[in-house]
Amino acid sequence: MRLSQSLIPTLKETPADAQIASHRLMLRAGLVRQMASGIYAWLPAGLRVLNKISAIVREEQAAAGAQELLMPTIQSADLWRESGRYEAYGKEMLRITDRHERDLLYGPTNEEMITAIMRESVKSYRELPQNLYHIQWKFRDEVRPRFGVLRGREFLMKDGYGFDLDYAGALLTYKKMMLAYMRTFQRIGITAIPMRADTGQIGGDLSHEFHILAPTGESGVFYDAAFEAGDPSAAASVEAFYEQMTTIYAATDEKHDLAAWEKIPAERKREGRGIEVGQIFYFGKKYSESMNFTVTGQDGTKIFPEMGSYGIGVSRLAGAIIEACHDEAGIIWPDAIAPFRAAILNLRQGDAATDKICGDLHEKLGQDCLYDDREERAGAKFAEADLMGHPWQIIAGPRGAANGQVELKRRATGERFELSVADALAKVLS
Repeated sequence: MRLSQSLIPTLKETPADAQIASHRLMLRAGLVRQMASGIYAWLPAGLRVLNKISAIVREEQAAAGAQELLMPTIQSADLWRESGRYEAYGKEMLRITDRHERDLLYGPTNEEMITAIMRESVKSYRELPQNLYHIQWKFRDEVRPRFGVLRGREFLMKDGYGFDLDYAGALLTYKKMMLAYMRTFQRIGITAIPMRADTGQIGGDLSHEFHILAPTGESGVFYDAAFEAGDPSAAASVEAFYEQMTTIYAATDEKHDLAAWEKIPAERKREGRGIEVGQIFYFGKKYSESMNFTVTGQDGTKIFPEMGSYGIGVSRLAGAIIEACHDEAGIIWPDAIAPFRAAILNLRQGDAATDKICGDLHEKLGQDCLYDDREERAGAKFAEADLMGHPWQIIAGPRGAANGQVELKRRATGERFELSVADALAKVLS
C-alpha cells in the first residue's frame, strides 16, 4: 500500500482530551477517530489491527472445537425478561422502542439470545456438547466513557458460549477455553495472566479475568513470576495446564490474599497494574433453567444444560497492547498484529535506483507493507514510521541503492542493519 494514496491521517500534536498513551497514540497514528462520546470510527490501519487480532482468535477457537456464528446486535427485550436480567442490568443497557412499540435493546452480551437459539435447535443429549462464538459489536452505556477504546461505549468483542450435559463436561469446556485464550494471547505477542474474578452481571460462581501488565491498568495485580516462564503450547494436557494456571498465585487487588502472598519467595513476587482483556465464566443452569431450555436425556428425563461464557475484548485489546508496548516515539506493535509488518521509506523520491529498489520491495512484500512514497523530508518519514510502530523499517537512499543495499531498522530494539535487498527481505519475512 502506498502511503500517498492511503487514508492514514496522522497528527503531529497530541489531542487535548487524550489522557493515556493508547488514546493519544491511536489518534496520532491515524488508527481511530472519535464520532461521539465513547464511540470511534476505526480507520483503515486500525481496522487492520482488529482483523489480525480476530484472525488469531478465530484460529484458536477453531482449534479448541468452537463454531463461529453471528448473532444480531439488536435483541428483543422479551428474551431478557425471561432470564430476569432486563430490569436488573441497569442503565448500561441501551433500551430501544421500535415503531410498533416493541421493546428492544442494543446487546451488551448474548447469553439470552444464544440460549434461545439452542432451545429452538437442540433437543437431545446426543447433540451436546456445543461450543459457539461470534465476534460482534456490543454497546454498554458507560456513565463516564474515557481512555479511548479502553472504556468506550461501543466495542468489538469475541463472546462464546458452551453447552454441556453435566458439570464435569462444563468444567472441561472451561479449561479448554482457558488454554485457548492463553494460546491466543501468546500468539498475539503479549503476556496475559489469568486471575480469579467475580462474575458480576453474568452470574455463576467460577470466573477468571485475563490481565496484561501496563502502568495505566485499572486494577492492581499481584502474581508469581512463574507465570512469566509459561508456554501454553507445551501443555501436556488440558487438565495439567489448568492445574498449573490455577495453582500459581495471581490476583487482582480485590481478590488479593495476604497470607497466600507471604508464602511466595520474595524474588518471585511481582506487583503492578493490569488491564483486563478477557474473562471466562461458568454459570451452570442459570440461563437454561430461567429460559426453560432442556434436552431429553438418555433415560428420557429432561436435562437443563450446563453453560459457560467466554469473552475477549478485541477492540479493547488493541488499546491495551499499545499501553503495554510503546515508547516516547510511538507505538511498538507485536509482529503478529501490526497494521503493516514493514514500512518502506524512500528517502529520495525521483532517484531512479532508489525508486526501483522501493518499488521491487513493495511488490514482493505485498499488502502487508506500507510504502512511504511521499515527497516529504526524511525526518518526517522516520518520525511517522516510529509513531505508527511498524515492526520493521526498510530505509532506501541513493548511496545505498547504488550498491544494491538498504538499511533495516527493528522498531522494538532500535537495531539497524546494512543489508542487501534480498537479505533485508528475507529478514522481514522470517
